[in-house]
This record gives sequence, structure tokens and C-alpha cells, in this order.
Amino acid sequence: MLRTPLRCQPPLRERVQTRQREATVADERPAKILAALGGAGNIIDIEGCITRLRCELEDGSVVDEAALKQAGAHGVMKMGSVVQVVVGPEADTIAEDIQDLL
Repeated sequence: MLRTPLRCQPPLRERVQTRQREATVADERPAKILAALGGAGNIIDIEGCITRLRCELEDGSVVDEAALKQAGAHGVMKMGSVVQVVVGPEADTIAEDIQDLL
């Protein structure tokens, strides 16, 4: 009689490759968000706040909302030169990574 496992996991090699792909995407995310906000020269201040990036910009009109959403943003709120980008619980980490890029 053959036993079938209740939980079948993919081979280790596939799981490692998936994690590496996810890490690569996560590593590119801060750079893509920075570019969509108008680049380093447009950023006055950026900070993570629970699920959002709160950004004070030189010029809020250059923000590319479509590029932010492609980079994984769930939403974008613009109020003049202040922009909030909803990115989820990793907002603090992304904000730190963007500050490292500045």
C-alpha cells in the first residue's frame, strides 16, 4: 500500500529559487519607488509609518503613480508636495533602504 503525504512541498531547489526571486524583487523595490517619486533630488524627507511611506518632495507633480503601483504600492495619496505611498508592513524597511540610496 502506498502512502500519500498530506502536504507535498516542492523540491528544495525550487523553494530556494523562489526565495531568491522574491528577494531580488524586494531588493529592486526601493530603487523603483525612488525613481517613481522623481529621483533622489526630488526627496526632501522620507519616513516609514506603519504601512505607508510619508514623503515630502520638492515637486509633487513629477510623481509617477503608475510606476509606484508597478513597484508594489497598494495606493498613492498626493497632497501638494506631500505624498503617501501605501506599501504594507515593510514600509519602515523600504524607507531605510531609500534613505541609504539618497
